[in-house]
Amino acid sequence: MPQLIGAFFRLIRWPNLVFIFLTQLLFYYFILLPCYGWRYVEVPAMIPKLTPLLFYLLSASSVLIAAAGYAINDYFDLNIDRVNKPKRMVVEKVIKRRWTILWHWLLSGIGVVLSLYVSWRIRNPIIAVANLGCVVLLYFYSTTFKRKLLIGNVIISLLTAWVILVLFVCEARITTDPIAREISARIFKFAIVYGSFAFIISLVREVVKDIEDRDGDEKYGCRTMPIVWGVNVAKVFAGTWLVVLIGALIIFQFYVLQKAWWQLILYSILLIDLPCLWLLRKLYRAQTREQYHLMSNVIKGVMLTGICSMLLVLSN
Repeated sequence: MPQLIGAFFRLIRWPNLVFIFLTQLLFYYFILLPCYGWRYVEVPAMIPKLTPLLFYLLSASSVLIAAAGYAINDYFDLNIDRVNKPKRMVVEKVIKRRWTILWHWLLSGIGVVLSLYVSWRIRNPIIAVANLGCVVLLYFYSTTFKRKLLIGNVIISLLTAWVILVLFVCEARITTDPIAREISARIFKFAIVYGSFAFIISLVREVVKDIEDRDGDEKYGCRTMPIVWGVNVAKVFAGTWLVVLIGALIIFQFYVLQKAWWQLILYSILLIDLPCLWLLRKLYRAQTREQYHLMSNVIKGVMLTGICSMLLVLSN
């Protein structure tokens, strides 16, 4: 039983699920609520639509849908994983395929039901429709898009950004109230900054992972960028997006410099800018699977430090 439980948590990538929850938790408590000033009065414009209960239900929905996506991905990647990561396989070695697909539909179903409830409570059908769309995209990503040139990478990057953007969509209001419009604009600004960061860094990581996994992918007919265009072109693509990210971070730092947010500037330089520069340097020198795997882990670390910078936004 302990082995089965451990295998289940490996199947659903529990560290990634913790990361999703942490991202939404930090955005809710350190960005969204402070935009309302923490002072809720009996004025609709000053009351968040997402109460703490609804937030946790929405976050649970995001986590469950992501977990279902990881399960279905391993279900369809069984042969590829035998080549790329035989020691880390769970499906068929510990958990049977029929149980894997069952877990996918069960987790997806609960996630969608929670989305429907949150949508009904905040009177916003977009949430339920979008999260249902996430389930569909994750399914077809695993069956088809993952094996196609670039489209699979873009889908995963968009879904990563959606983890943050969904919170803004929940709070979006159609109103002429100046207070509500100001609050919405403030939340939108932060959602775009962090959502764009999540999209770009995720896109870079997806391409690096494709380079790392090209042997197994090529054996089973995948048409990822390193296979179709070659490893060097994939490196240039990932490097270009890293340069874009570094440039955007520098522009952002000049913006917050005007506000004298020194802690945030120092934090972002040391824990985001410099690691991105290291990645850019290592990207063009990497040759082995181990080197690409290390880069993938460093990118996950940059994603974490980027998201944790929300802690410093509140302090300013």
